[in-house]
Amino acid sequence: MTLLHRFVKGVDAVNDWIGRTVAWLTLGCVLTCFAVVVLRYAFNVGFPWMQELYVWQHAAVFMAGAGYTMLHRGHVNVDVMYGKLGDRGKAWLDILGTLFFLFPWLAILAVTSAPFVLSSWGIRESSATADGMPGLYLLKSLLWVLCALLFAQGLALIARRSLYLVGQPIIDHDEDKVTDERI
Repeated sequence: MTLLHRFVKGVDAVNDWIGRTVAWLTLGCVLTCFAVVVLRYAFNVGFPWMQELYVWQHAAVFMAGAGYTMLHRGHVNVDVMYGKLGDRGKAWLDILGTLFFLFPWLAILAVTSAPFVLSSWGIRESSATADGMPGLYLLKSLLWVLCALLFAQGLALIARRSLYLVGQPIIDHDEDKVTDERI
């Protein structure tokens, strides 16, 4: 297996593991929200940190799970030309779309969020709400986690499509099948 094959499989494995792990936060989000509602309406008790917790869990699922979603092609595609193209055309469109749309967007997001994230870390920012969640800087750092995981998955997509174009599709050894048999 070439270094490029290992890179693709490694990035896929990391994003798959992270996605499956943070998916459990969805259950945590539902249970926390349920607890907030029961405490508030049945016992007239409220905890601001608990109300913020389910929002944080929800944010973590989307931000840390974005690479997983990209891996499993769960993001929305605008199918103006894609559906009419053959597999080679789709591979080229995936490569060019990643290079000219995804990567610049990630760079803009990472650069413009830098002051926001760094200043939050600098003051160890916590919630502005009294008795809210501490460590707001950790939540804000998820912006960079999103950028890093999507960038890595974008590189893996480019490598996967490039390997397909030169006739070396990625073999999924866990399932003994070619994963890029059809794009």
